[in-house]
Amino acid sequence: MLATKKDFPVFKNNPGLIYLDSAATSLKPKSVIEKITEYYSAYSANVFRGVYRISEKATDEFETARRLVAELIGGDKDEIIFTRNTTEAINLVAYSLGRKIIDKDDEIILSIMEHHANFVPWQALASETGAKLKILNIDDQGFLECHDNLEKKLAPLITRRTKIVSLVLVSNVLGTINPVLKIFKLVKKVNSKIINVVDAAQAVPHQEVNVRDLGADFLAFSSHKMLGPTGVGVLWGKKEILKEIFPFNFGGEMIETVTIKKTTFKKPPHKFEAGTPAIGEVIGLGEAIRYLKKIGLKKIADHERTLTTMALRRLKETFDKKITIFGPADPEKRAGIISFTFSNFHPHDIASILDKQGIAVRAGHHCAMPLHQRLGQLATTRVSFYLYNDLEDIEHLIDGLKKVETLLGK
Repeated sequence: MLATKKDFPVFKNNPGLIYLDSAATSLKPKSVIEKITEYYSAYSANVFRGVYRISEKATDEFETARRLVAELIGGDKDEIIFTRNTTEAINLVAYSLGRKIIDKDDEIILSIMEHHANFVPWQALASETGAKLKILNIDDQGFLECHDNLEKKLAPLITRRTKIVSLVLVSNVLGTINPVLKIFKLVKKVNSKIINVVDAAQAVPHQEVNVRDLGADFLAFSSHKMLGPTGVGVLWGKKEILKEIFPFNFGGEMIETVTIKKTTFKKPPHKFEAGTPAIGEVIGLGEAIRYLKKIGLKKIADHERTLTTMALRRLKETFDKKITIFGPADPEKRAGIISFTFSNFHPHDIASILDKQGIAVRAGHHCAMPLHQRLGQLATTRVSFYLYNDLEDIEHLIDGLKKVETLLGK
């Protein structure tokens, strides 16, 4: 365990809790909770507008959080747009850029393993414009089918009509870490005008991510998966593209001038942040980044790899052929996410019995129905690790699944 459970009040309020659902949302350390409380109790004013002390303090803290986000992912401060979540961030790109560049018979490339947040917006755009979706499939190991020979398997899919490639960096079901850098390099080699988008919701909280090293044009992730509060997402976009696209929302704060005849907008990122933002929550995200940086994302990634390695081994040796684990067998090629089926037990029944033992896991399609259709499953059980988990949590999971087998196996 990298972070002491004492840092997380939820463990004090739920004695014995084994939390294995961080891929859905992470727990919040005391320092983040206190930072949000500090805003609401000490300088709870609107940002940018007030020419008085507490408003200026709120603005400074808000913009400091933007700087911390930029430093975390290797972007520039003016390239960081605050949204409500990853979903809204991707929708912003689909609406503001997609509807500008996509025409009938143009092509958008996705993968079968995308979260609905990175599937449905593009599907809707294609339906609206008459564009075509091209879907990259996976092999039986959970890798993109093109991963081992991009030139032969991916390059032929890219044509002069391909406009957008949008891929998840880490699958929220399979845990697969996709080689987006290699993919995007090839994409740009074939057609430098293609826009590359990354869903990094399961990556930024768990490993070092640098937008300049990914070859991306846009990257999205969420605060609540990285120890921060809910209600805040991040969209990073190359500033030269942000300057050229129109806003997603219109209203207060994002304008420069308004007359009866014409409105002009502020420069990015404020052009895309209409209305009063989630001020306290953004400030809380800044504090979450401080917490993560203090521990170190490389250490977090190494820790999760250790847990994943042990969990894969213990699940297999304990339950053998009764359990089917989806995704890469090699822990070095996957993140701390394990989805599985267990005998013929329904995932919801598994999750319910585990809950009675204080073990929180996820059950369902995990907002990835096309992927589950590819796997031939209606639902799976998912466990996911973070910096507050340890090897004892894995043993509790094994014991919990034994109880499931005892209760449901008759």
